[in-house]
Amino acid sequence: MRTIEIFVSSPVRPTERVDRVVSAIENIFPGLVMDIRSDRIEAYDGPESLRVIHELLRGQKILDAARSEMMRGLQGEATSFRLNKQAALMGIVSFPAEEEPLGSLHVRITGGERVIDWLAPQTEQGIPVMETDLAELKGSGMDGLKRMERPEGDEGGDV
Repeated sequence: MRTIEIFVSSPVRPTERVDRVVSAIENIFPGLVMDIRSDRIEAYDGPESLRVIHELLRGQKILDAARSEMMRGLQGEATSFRLNKQAALMGIVSFPAEEEPLGSLHVRITGGERVIDWLAPQTEQGIPVMETDLAELKGSGMDGLKRMERPEGDEGGDV
């Protein structure tokens, strides 16, 4: 069994307030253990800190975009991607195309493709094809995949 871990880091520019950068991280990844300095914040924890981003991706209907970003950053057993710091402060997940002037939130999640499958599963017409339960994901890897049935008459939504 591979361990699922999350690591988030962000620069704190002289024009920024440290507490706002902390809030941006906590809005997307609550419960992380943080090392807070005047010029940089580093935070880490396990899979429970991923529950909010899991729900935000579904609520914002950006599963396909999130999956694409996470798969693009997958190297070995870890995926790395950036999040817009200002959007995160508002509780919104946004993937910037490049590093931002104030610096982005840099996210690294270990656990391989199975974590991506849980956070941002493949979809058909905006509906996840398969969902994985986090408890099962932490336990036995891919054994926790379940087929999700579409409710009758549900044609899916825009992604």
